[in-house]
Amino acid sequence: MVVGLMSGTSLDGVDVAIVQLRGSGNRLEIDVKAFESIPYPLELKERILKNTEPVTSSVAEIATLNAELAYVYADAVKSACVKHNIPQESLELVGSHGQTVYHDPNPTAGIASTLQIGDPAVLSHLLHLPVVGEFRQADIALGGQGAPLVPYFDWALFTKPDENRVLLNLGGIANLSILPAGCRRDDVIAFDTGPANVVIDSLMKHYTGKMFDDGGQFALTGKVDADLLAKLLENPYFARPAPKSTGRELFNAAYVSDLVLEGQKRGLSDRDVVATSTELTITTILESMAGTRPDRLIVSGGGVHNKVIMAGLSARLPQTKVDSISQHGIDPDAKEAICFAVLAYEAMNGVSTGMPSVTGASERAYLGKICFPPRTRASL
Repeated sequence: MVVGLMSGTSLDGVDVAIVQLRGSGNRLEIDVKAFESIPYPLELKERILKNTEPVTSSVAEIATLNAELAYVYADAVKSACVKHNIPQESLELVGSHGQTVYHDPNPTAGIASTLQIGDPAVLSHLLHLPVVGEFRQADIALGGQGAPLVPYFDWALFTKPDENRVLLNLGGIANLSILPAGCRRDDVIAFDTGPANVVIDSLMKHYTGKMFDDGGQFALTGKVDADLLAKLLENPYFARPAPKSTGRELFNAAYVSDLVLEGQKRGLSDRDVVATSTELTITTILESMAGTRPDRLIVSGGGVHNKVIMAGLSARLPQTKVDSISQHGIDPDAKEAICFAVLAYEAMNGVSTGMPSVTGASERAYLGKICFPPRTRASL
């Protein structure tokens, strides 16, 4: 069995998926044995967030967090095994995305870079299992964006010969994969559309102290301000053509602070600002899909629970069936963790899972660094 670990832009915690895998490529078969989402302690979340901001980050703290998160991930794996009655000895491999603290594939000067912490070598020694991590770097070395990484998973498991599909993941950042009927691997188009939950969550913490807008209820009682929305849509990222990717380096604390001030200047309520930011997510997704006519939109990630986002997508895509990925047998919160189990499994199979049509890389990259444990199996 293979473990997939994901800790995303929203900084909610670590998702653990334990998966049985067979086959490869578009013959891949998955059987999810367990899924668990383990929140970060608030103190840890705040330290990670501090170190995603250039003005408050510290080399010493990032180095400490890099090792510390490996211990957090190891404990999460052990906890999931205990809770779901899975013997740890039955685990064969771990795929860990790590926690992104910086991602800049298009620097104005210098060399493209990305950094995910939660050292896979430390994790390998703690669990005494092979660990595949640092999935983005090889693609960036070939001139690609290094993200998004889920399109290989989407293509392998969700391409259908007779249905045009779009797979949409609503994590901290929204990303989509466009899969025409019978789509070949090299024809997949995918990219980050912009913020999904990252801005909404930050606003909710600022205004209410809550970590997210539960079900979209806060936004539901506000009004979208058309002028503020138009200003937000002027961000150059939205007009950039694919391939493209983004994260907290753009939609960060300074972005949210400016948004709060804009709301105050315009005399908007807290709920209006959250409603407008929620509409930003909807609008940028829809504009990114312009010219695409999917028969089905399959949605995953934490944003699938936001009724405002889901209703907005359904209302403006009347010819498209909008599904939660749960209707296709996968927990919407588990998809990305399952994806990293798949990417690790394929890495060990010697499969290059890079997607040049998605990232703009010059060729298919072998994604992930493989870290092996000591030969003698330690007690777990």
